[in-house]
Amino acid sequence: MSRAPRLHPDGKTRCPWPGEDPLYVAYHDTEWGVPEYDDRALYEKLILDGFQAGLSWITILRKRDNFRKAFDDFQPEKIARYNAKKVHALMNDAGIVRNRAKIDGAILSAKSYLDIMEKGPGFSKLLWDFMGGKPKVNHFKTTGSVPASTPLSVQISKELSARGFKFVGPTIVYAFMQATGMVNDHLVDCHCHATCGKTQRKPRLKAK
Repeated sequence: MSRAPRLHPDGKTRCPWPGEDPLYVAYHDTEWGVPEYDDRALYEKLILDGFQAGLSWITILRKRDNFRKAFDDFQPEKIARYNAKKVHALMNDAGIVRNRAKIDGAILSAKSYLDIMEKGPGFSKLLWDFMGGKPKVNHFKTTGSVPASTPLSVQISKELSARGFKFVGPTIVYAFMQATGMVNDHLVDCHCHATCGKTQRKPRLKAK
């Protein structure tokens, strides 16, 4: 179903997908579509998008703090060393999505990430080189115009898969590209469309 931007009580017009949920609106306004260049943060988002497969993003967003605690703040150096005992603990953690294939995928992806960081070119550089280093700005008017995947997301998906990453199909990769600002898919009438590419992401405090 194709939907147009909606006017909110605060007078701002936004993409329709966050609805009125305060957590979702804040994510839409401050994170989604803002270019992310930090290697570790990009890894975290890719893993969370993998966990989202078959679910809605708001489900993951509500559990994100739990995920960060359970997965050592998404530090690939730690995740790559997870053993059977740690996997068992994660499978018994009600605060996250308990899916064995996705947990195993996060561990394998952490190992692939470390390989890219050690041998080059670096995770952020690998991804952003596909974009020529800057976001692609789209001008969609309704949600029905926004693709689920693109030839570029297919290309990135193949590259990541070849390097050993898991849960990186073209649709997951395109959602990741949207969220991390590799593409600006805020609808043209959304108040974030003109500004998100100029916004600087604030470094987040690590979970304790």
